Amino acid sequence: MLEAALLVVFPMLVAFGGASDLLTMTIQNRVSILLIAGFVILSLATGLPLASWGTHALGPLVVFPVCFTFWYLRWMGGGDAKFLTAMALWIGFTPELMGFVLLVSIYGMFLTLGLMYMRTNVILPDALARQEWLARLHDQKSGIPYGIAIAIAGLQVYPMTAWFKMVAQAY
Repeated sequence: MLEAALLVVFPMLVAFGGASDLLTMTIQNRVSILLIAGFVILSLATGLPLASWGTHALGPLVVFPVCFTFWYLRWMGGGDAKFLTAMALWIGFTPELMGFVLLVSIYGMFLTLGLMYMRTNVILPDALARQEWLARLHDQKSGIPYGIAIAIAGLQVYPMTAWFKMVAQAY
């Protein structure tokens, strides 16, 4: 049962956060709160050693100041910053965190360039333009839903984390 939770909680919340940002340009606080709560509950349930708690806590301590700066400069939304920071808690201050941040930046760049191209060069057919989420995504005045890039990177890195290794050891 615990292994199932490790395989579901993080990916489900991350996928929900990314989809939410795509469809509404918002990542609700409850997604980040649930990620943090899920981490605490599963850490206690798996008997995560105290030293590992410190390693995991250091992840968001390193990531949050950068995200806060990006938010302050209006390069990133507040929901994106909280989402990325909560995910850093799960990954911890490990080599995987650097890979995660690198993937977020690469996917974020492609997402931004793709949306910029779409917004200036693609005319949506009427049927698609009536879809509120797609019209918002196509609007040049809208921001970039970086939660998509953050979620994809998180889902890609998660199988390399210690959480996945726990599941593999159980089988």
